[in-house]
Amino acid sequence: MAGRRADTPRLTAEQLMQVMELARASDSIELKLTIPSAAQRTTIASLPLDPVEAQPRQVFFFDTPDLALDQAGIVVRARRIQGGKADTVIKLRPVVPTDLPPDLRRSGSFKVEVDVLPGGFVCSGSMKGKATGQEVRDAVDGNLPLRKIFSKEQRQLFRERAPAGIDLDSLVPLGPTFILKSVFSSPDHPRPFVAELWLYQDGSRILELSTKALPGEAFQAAVEARTFLANQGIDLTGVQQTKTRTALRFFQKQLDAAAGAR
Repeated sequence: MAGRRADTPRLTAEQLMQVMELARASDSIELKLTIPSAAQRTTIASLPLDPVEAQPRQVFFFDTPDLALDQAGIVVRARRIQGGKADTVIKLRPVVPTDLPPDLRRSGSFKVEVDVLPGGFVCSGSMKGKATGQEVRDAVDGNLPLRKIFSKEQRQLFRERAPAGIDLDSLVPLGPTFILKSVFSSPDHPRPFVAELWLYQDGSRILELSTKALPGEAFQAAVEARTFLANQGIDLTGVQQTKTRTALRFFQKQLDAAAGAR
């Protein structure tokens, strides 16, 4: 059995109290761990993953060239899924669940989730919608106004939260980022895990392992997940990376380079 290293990132007592408070007013908790590049191959080999069964996905983010939405805590995303399907999201982060308007919390399309990773956490609110893969392609190619792939509720949320002067149709596509998603389970862990391998166009990649739990099960789930991963010999001490911000920064540099070449 792999032991815990002394420098394994941990939430402080104050952070634990904050997570508990946020969890009480949230819909779910997601426990996440990103794996350093040097350990990704051995991690994949140690888990009950079948690479052939991984589902390919294509993600586009939308923002201004200077990432004004990111700076304002707003994520606009569309994701194409194998089989012609797609989904969309307008995400707010960080949020305090008790500060959100009651009508927003009552929406069946809006969910609040606390993401917890070694040494940190963030609470976000997501308004989700559905589209088709072709609609996303058309919007990215400029053949369909971007607002058309988002629902009425999503468009309203964006208008209420976006910085003044920014509308959906003025955003530029940042992507695509290619993803391989695999869901796996084990008799040694009561909840399914999701493995996502994010492949960036410069050859870099992020491997994220995650599992979800109800707010009241958060700490039990965290102990079970850490124990399971440690028993597989997976390093829990690596520097954590953010998939969304990594993608945004990569494509912003591409935009800047293209603008400088004109």
